[in-house]
Amino acid sequence: MLKFIDRFTQFTAYITAAILVALVALILYDASMRYFFATGSTALQELEWHFFDVVILLSIAYTLRQNAHVRVDIFYEKFSRKTQLIINILSYLFFVLPLSFLIIYIGINFVEMSYLQHEASSDPGGLGSRWIVKSLMPLGFVLLVLQAIKELVGDIQEWRAL
Repeated sequence: MLKFIDRFTQFTAYITAAILVALVALILYDASMRYFFATGSTALQELEWHFFDVVILLSIAYTLRQNAHVRVDIFYEKFSRKTQLIINILSYLFFVLPLSFLIIYIGINFVEMSYLQHEASSDPGGLGSRWIVKSLMPLGFVLLVLQAIKELVGDIQEWRAL
């Protein structure tokens, strides 16, 4: 199961990388059209933000997998490996998992309300079906929960072995 979580997180990273390439192409196209031809599209600009949301929200779990998340490394690096593992374990149990579950819980209601209200852009020519991009919030944190559980189990096993 732990290997499956790692592989799934890696798969979402590939999807995110592809979306990032599409985002760069979309921004280049949109900027070129605006500055060289004085024409633009509200829908394209909103799509840029939606792609940016995909990149950020689907990358959270991969960032944890790569151990590239934000922390105060100047202190952490000086601790023994056993102390680092204890910090990791406590961080997962008291910060990452509870906050993720809270965001998932709130996010599901957020998506449901958007879907039921047929929420769309208030700008003329904007995108509709906002619930689709809003659903990335709980999905991204479900992926984070899975990766955090995998990291938690691995760190507990390593801590016990020390």
